[in-house]
Amino acid sequence: MNGVEQIRNHLLDELDLSVRTVESLLARIKQDEWGYRPADNMRTLLELAHHLVSIPATDLAILQEKTQAEVEQVETSVNEIKDPQELGARFRANYDLLREYMLSLSEDELLNKSTKAFYLEQGMVQIKWLIEIVTHSFHHRSQLYNYLKQNGHELQFFMLYS
Repeated sequence: MNGVEQIRNHLLDELDLSVRTVESLLARIKQDEWGYRPADNMRTLLELAHHLVSIPATDLAILQEKTQAEVEQVETSVNEIKDPQELGARFRANYDLLREYMLSLSEDELLNKSTKAFYLEQGMVQIKWLIEIVTHSFHHRSQLYNYLKQNGHELQFFMLYS
């Protein structure tokens, strides 16, 4: 395995860690907590969960240059799900789709194939998209962890790394 494949695999492993730990965090949520909102200008817990779960599929659609309407359709496809286990399963399925796509790319495609999101002026190479997806997922995983802590859940920091 060459260095580029190793880096791609490390990034996918990190994203898998995000999926596993989010599945664990989601499993703690009770139905009556979905409306929790830490501040008026923030998402509810349910809105945050929906956004987080959709990231791999939504960002895959973006990096594949889907239209804004197509991307919005992917992002909102989870909006009816309120079961924590089902949300976790959807996050896993969305990750699997993204992983399959990233593994299908050659080294040259990963490093040089540039695609442009509907909202950007310039394109980005596929490896940079993968980095963006990993950081995006971890950002919202942190928010989910904080929402649960603020809502009284007993959580330990080490849970984010197992």
